[in-house]
Amino acid sequence: MSVVVIMVVESVAPAAAIGPSQFFWWIFLLILFFIPYGLVSSELGTAYTGDGGLYDWVRKAFGPRWGGRLAWLYWINYPLWMASLAVLFVQVGAQIFQLKINTFWSIIIQLLFVWVVVLVGNKPVSESKWIMNLAAFAKIVTILALGGLGIYVAMTKGIANNFTLHTMMPQMNLSGLTNLSVIIFNFLGFEVVATMADDMDNPKKQIPQAIIYGGILIAVFYLVAAFGMGVAIPTDKLSASSGLIDSFILLIGKLNWFVVLIGIFFLYILISEMISWALGVNYVADYAGKDHTLPSVFAKEDAKGMPVGTGYLNGIIASILVIAAPFIPNQDIFWAFFSLNVVALLLSYTMLFPAFWKLRKDDPDTPRPFKVPGGKTMINLMTWVPEVLLILTVIFSIFPMNSSAAEVSAKVPVLIGTIITLVVGEIVVRYAEKHHSEPVKTTSVHQN
Repeated sequence: MSVVVIMVVESVAPAAAIGPSQFFWWIFLLILFFIPYGLVSSELGTAYTGDGGLYDWVRKAFGPRWGGRLAWLYWINYPLWMASLAVLFVQVGAQIFQLKINTFWSIIIQLLFVWVVVLVGNKPVSESKWIMNLAAFAKIVTILALGGLGIYVAMTKGIANNFTLHTMMPQMNLSGLTNLSVIIFNFLGFEVVATMADDMDNPKKQIPQAIIYGGILIAVFYLVAAFGMGVAIPTDKLSASSGLIDSFILLIGKLNWFVVLIGIFFLYILISEMISWALGVNYVADYAGKDHTLPSVFAKEDAKGMPVGTGYLNGIIASILVIAAPFIPNQDIFWAFFSLNVVALLLSYTMLFPAFWKLRKDDPDTPRPFKVPGGKTMINLMTWVPEVLLILTVIFSIFPMNSSAAEVSAKVPVLIGTIITLVVGEIVVRYAEKHHSEPVKTTSVHQN
C-alpha cells in the first residue's frame, strides 16, 4: 500500500530530467533524507497517534498558529497539484488520440477533470479499494513496461544518453539541481503509514519496515522508469509533461495500440491519484478547521461526515488556476503548477524535523513504541541534515540559478506563486485565529 499510494507516475519525467546523475542523487537523498524522515515519522506516528498526523505533531511542538501554517501549506499543495494534472490530462489525451485542442476546449476539459475529481472525492466511494487497486495495476504495468522496453532497446539499438560512471556522478550545474525537489517529493507521504498502527500486530517493527522498504522500492521503480526514458530521449530534450508518452513512442518506434493503452492507463492514474489523495489532504484540513486553526469553511461536512467544504475549496482554487493558465508567461504550464505544488509540500515538511527535535527535548515522558536510535549527536543529525536539504531544494526550485531567459521564465512565476501562497496563508491563519481565540479540543474527524 505504501508503495502504490505514494508513487506518482507523473513525476517520473521531471525526475528523469536530472539526467544520468539522478542515480547518484536518488542514493544520496535515500540515505541523507529519506532514512531520517522515515525514522522520525515512525517515532512521532507511534508516540502521538491520531487523525491529525503531521498537523498534530507540529501543533503540539509549536502551538496552534504553526499548526495552522502547516495545515495551510499541506492543503494548498493539493489544488495546485490538481491544476497541474488537469493540464497534463489534456496534453496526454491530445497526444495519444492525436487531437488538436484549442485553448477554450482545453480549459473546459480541465475544468471537467477538476470537478469530477472533487465530486467523486467528496463521496464515500472515494474510499473504495478498487480505485487504488486498479491504479496500482496501471502504475506497475507502466513502470515495468517502460523499464523493460528500455533494457531491450539498449541491448539491441543503443541508448540516447551516455551512462558512465562520470555522467552518473553529480554535475555542478545549479540550474539542474531544481529537479532534486522532485526526488524528495517522491519520498514524501510515508508518515501516513504510522496512522495504521492500530491495525498492525507489531507496529514497533512493522512501521519502520513499511517505511524503509517502501522507500527503497519506490526508488527502484523510479530508477527503472528513468532508465527507460534515458534510453529513449536525450536529457536536454526530455519534456517534464510529455516525456513519459514520448519515451514509449520512441522506444516502440511509433504510436501504436500499446502506447495508446499506456496513455489510457496514465489518464486513469491521474484521476485516481487525485481522488485517493483527496482523503488524506481533506481530512487534515477538516481537522484543522475543527481545531479553529483554519477557517470554519474547511470543517464543513456532509451528513456522512465527508469533508465537502475542503473539497469544494479544492475545486474553486484549481478552477481559477486552469482558467488563468493561458495568461501565465511560462511555456510549460504543467511544470509551473507542479513546481509550485512541490514547493508548498516541501515547505510544510520543513516543520516536521524541528517538531521532532522539540518534542523529543520537551516531552521525554511520552511512551514511544518506536524510538529513533542514537544519542544527542545522532538526533541532531537526524533533524538538521534533512532539514537543510529541504530548505536548499526549495531555494533551488524558486530562485533562478543563472540569468538565462529559460531559467528566469521558469523560476520567477514559481517564486511569485510561493510568495503569494505564503502571504495568503498567513492571512487565512490569522483570520481563523482572530475569529476563534479559544481553540476547542479536537475530536476524531474520520469516523468509520
